[in-house]
Amino acid sequence: MAVLPAHVLFGAAYYHEYTPDYDPELRPDERLKTDLDLMAEANFTVIRVGESVWSTWEPENGRFDLDWLQPVLDGAHERGISVILGTPTYAVPPWLARQYPEITGERRTGERIGWGARQEVDFTHPAFRFHAERIIRKIVARYAGHPAVIGWQVDNEPGLHLFHNHGVFQRFVDHLRAKYGDVETLNREWGLVYWSHRLSTWADLWTPDGNEQPQYDVAWREFQARQVTEFIGWQADIVREYALDGQFVTTCISYTRQGVADDELSARLDIASGNPYYDMQDGLLLPDPTPDEHEQRWKTTGVWSMYQTADWMFSSRQEPFLVTETNANSIGFAWDNRPGYDGQWRQAAWAHVARGARMIEYWQWQTLRFGAETYWGGVLPHSGQPGRTYAELARLGAEFAKAGPLVAGLEPDADVSLVYSTPSKWLMQKHPPLATPDGSPDPAAYHRIFDPFYRGAFESGRQVRIVHARQLNEGMTPEEMVRRHPVLVVPALYIADDATLDRLAAYAHAGGHLVLGPRTGYADHEARARHEKAPGRLTEAAGVSYDEFSNLAHGIPVQSVGPLRLPEGATATHWADALTVTDAEVLAGYRHPHFGNWPAITTRRHGEGRVTCVGTVPDRALARGLAQWLAPSARHGWQDLPDTVTATTGTASDGRRVHLVHNWSWEPARVVAPVDLTDVLTDAPVPAGAELELGAWDVRVLVTADN
Repeated sequence: MAVLPAHVLFGAAYYHEYTPDYDPELRPDERLKTDLDLMAEANFTVIRVGESVWSTWEPENGRFDLDWLQPVLDGAHERGISVILGTPTYAVPPWLARQYPEITGERRTGERIGWGARQEVDFTHPAFRFHAERIIRKIVARYAGHPAVIGWQVDNEPGLHLFHNHGVFQRFVDHLRAKYGDVETLNREWGLVYWSHRLSTWADLWTPDGNEQPQYDVAWREFQARQVTEFIGWQADIVREYALDGQFVTTCISYTRQGVADDELSARLDIASGNPYYDMQDGLLLPDPTPDEHEQRWKTTGVWSMYQTADWMFSSRQEPFLVTETNANSIGFAWDNRPGYDGQWRQAAWAHVARGARMIEYWQWQTLRFGAETYWGGVLPHSGQPGRTYAELARLGAEFAKAGPLVAGLEPDADVSLVYSTPSKWLMQKHPPLATPDGSPDPAAYHRIFDPFYRGAFESGRQVRIVHARQLNEGMTPEEMVRRHPVLVVPALYIADDATLDRLAAYAHAGGHLVLGPRTGYADHEARARHEKAPGRLTEAAGVSYDEFSNLAHGIPVQSVGPLRLPEGATATHWADALTVTDAEVLAGYRHPHFGNWPAITTRRHGEGRVTCVGTVPDRALARGLAQWLAPSARHGWQDLPDTVTATTGTASDGRRVHLVHNWSWEPARVVAPVDLTDVLTDAPVPAGAELELGAWDVRVLVTADN
């Protein structure tokens, strides 16, 4: 069984093999000693090594050099620094590419990915698997017994490409044959009568390059993600043959990768890990200046989006997680250099810990002097000499050392839970219900619907838990769902089988507050539009139905009706369902001569609970008002917070309540303690009602006072 240290792990990726010439006056062994001493002085407790240099581990086919890492592990262990050792399978050596050109991945059928970057290989190919297994076994057998090694990272940020290689496609056909049995069943389930796509034999199935059939697309994307999950699980199983008791196995996930189903992938591992990168400087400013339409990609902009990524990482296993990479300095490329303001490293790290992070690890220790990421800043700059970033992180390391086990593996609070659907996201990337401002299809449509509900809750001071749709069916009774998720918001759950929709109805009947957003319940498990009026099997519980809907070219003002009180300027955006009330209370309507014929938001009692329908994509004001109605009081208990301040709370392993209060601004702020607290970092008591001062870009870590 994997066992993590009792404290928050804190450190950086360290590639001593990249930097022997950093200081020409120092020998490599002196550079190593200097680096490790600096890490120890900054209270680093972990480094990640080895995952990027297959050509160093195996310079030629069958010739291995395994001893070069020994001094790094020995030196780390001498200083009490733990090590996560990676398998190097994401960066293929040139000799392997040259000798086995057939392993090259194809972005489209017959269109090979050029060499010179990373992850260019079809990782399902037998020739690749042979060599990958050989190097994995060599490395793990060599170092599993080293006392510094606490865990293993298999591969790195998997799922970059969708592979169209012949062998991959043939396995896809075999998968469909096993799932559907015969082509007539597939014809029926996918509706292949349309446009004359009926198959007469499995050999008729076309390759995915030009496909426009949604049912095919969903199956293809699910199959691709299954290949990634199988590949990572295959590596994890090999590592476990050698790993010692207590050593964990993980991989670092870039959560926006197109080949990743993070909940299924993480189920094959011991702990979920992710690489949250975010814009610093004014990208962390509150009030948030980020436009509603800003698209979040591999890095995020806005405090709310950084928190959302943390909650997404927690959702993978509904457990605490590891941050395997995050900003050390500037991130990205030579044209985008924005290192943080003083204090922002502390803020971001403590924010991730507040949402369940058990490790904060930076990429990377030293800024590279060569390669594609020459200007991706590390803890140390190009000079190799400690500077402002090192000083900021050393301060943070001292705080983690002071806080100790109290903050490791917090169970974060949630006022509202949001249901996430990876298959619905995949479908909407190719067949989006929304358009960009120029009228073209918007591949970010899923998050255009999902994100406003999260952002509105965050900006109203409510904390959010993300739960995958698949996880709702994993053994919880409806009553248990209600206890865990008293408010369950379900936006854009377009693809949903009957059992999932019935379970949502049962949840509301048992006492939960179910909130249905646009596109939820419209299609079945094959992405086929349902025969019933929308929202499908939930129409009776919701007390509304619709079969007409419209995109909105412009925002429409929304006005309150009944108990829902909305702020000035509340607006419907992007979409409007023509909700027809059969047995529900109207909460909000459109101020529009046509769309005013239908309500924007309705609600209905259902059993012991309630079902609320939101027929539009809310803007920030509407989403805030909705969140405040759904959760009238925030669980964290802090009142009258300035608009630059956030409060997040969670439960420590010993049952104590931990509060983290951030000021995301240049202006100092004051807040009032809601209960008797103790400052974790100074041991100073903070009695209920006392004012707490927060400086610019400041964070306070507090714990409920002992009685």
